[in-house]
Amino acid sequence: MGIYEELQARGLIAQVTDEEEIRELINNGKATFYIGFDPTADSLHVGHFMALCLMKRLQEAGNRPIALIGGGTGYIGDPSGRTDMRSMMTPEQIQHNCDCFKKQMSRFIDFSEGKALMVNNADWLLDLNYIDLLREVGPHFSVNRMLTAECYKQRMEKGLSFLEFNYMIMQSYDFYVLYQKYGCNMQFGGDDQWSNMLGGTELIRRKLGKNACAMTITLLLNSEGKKMGKTQSGAVWLDPDKTSPFEFYQYWRNVADADVLKCIRMLTFLPLEEIDKMDSWEGAQLNTAKEILAYELTKLVHGEDEAKKAQESARALFSQGDAANMPTTTLTEEDLEDGCMDILTMLVKAELVPSKSEARRAVQQGGVSVDGEKITNIHEVFTEDAFKAGVVLKKGKKNFRKIVME
Repeated sequence: MGIYEELQARGLIAQVTDEEEIRELINNGKATFYIGFDPTADSLHVGHFMALCLMKRLQEAGNRPIALIGGGTGYIGDPSGRTDMRSMMTPEQIQHNCDCFKKQMSRFIDFSEGKALMVNNADWLLDLNYIDLLREVGPHFSVNRMLTAECYKQRMEKGLSFLEFNYMIMQSYDFYVLYQKYGCNMQFGGDDQWSNMLGGTELIRRKLGKNACAMTITLLLNSEGKKMGKTQSGAVWLDPDKTSPFEFYQYWRNVADADVLKCIRMLTFLPLEEIDKMDSWEGAQLNTAKEILAYELTKLVHGEDEAKKAQESARALFSQGDAANMPTTTLTEEDLEDGCMDILTMLVKAELVPSKSEARRAVQQGGVSVDGEKITNIHEVFTEDAFKAGVVLKKGKKNFRKIVME
């Protein structure tokens, strides 16, 4: 089985420009391909995870990845899948985020000599002359066609700014430059990037008379059709300071039964034969599958030691034990009122619920416990001495937080 066939078997391929050519290139290690990452935050998140895994798979099959950091396109912001305009970042923010990305990507991609490249499109986009760009690229884009692109649809409802309208041209120009500078003959991206990617292949064909390929990968959606990678407290980050290894592990340990085998197939590097045997698993076996998923992905992102710690902590918690590596909320004296804190405030402070009304509902429904004892009184309070010893706050069956005093 070639790498193309493996990607198909894992359910990763969504759309391709030329299946036979792409199959030939990547199966024989002839692809120099790129995936773009706009530096919208100081950490990559689960939404980027599948792209990083794809780069790792293709590199291991002998192909050469280019990680394109959008230091230039970050000034504009990709409108794909957005109902509102992204906030504008300063050059300093963009550079800081780019530096953070490189460090995280190195866990997945071998950037040693000749193996892979990391480039920043600020190197060519920021020096572009507007008139020159219009003359060089403008004649090759039809506004009528651009307006029908999937990536603009949601923004069209509220109003698409001219700033964002240019994003497709910038992304297409990136592919055009990478083709000329590095012999980049393929672009990969999420399925919501298809229109932008076709713009790049068309620009290369029109300007250079050459053929370049594009392939989109399936978006990571749950069984309800929603993007995975979000929790009540926000995105699931790859930075351990933003999402701890334990929280990362728990996110995958808690995926729905309907999603676990799909995630194992798409995201882990376990052999397909091994995964195929899990297709018949049901009931308690699905919990084993979730542990396998959580362990494998935590190992990929945070290393084997952290994966083992997270797994041990999770197992200890499920057996009502305490654990050193669970996520912790640290209180100060200023957080307490007369040396105490009520259960509703605790739940909000620990980010287990977004509001006190949600906290009240959780307590009244019998879904909250402290140190293994169910809390039914919404006015229950805990003293500073309890927090100094450390308490384990639990909401539902799978959400835990240790509360301690500074």
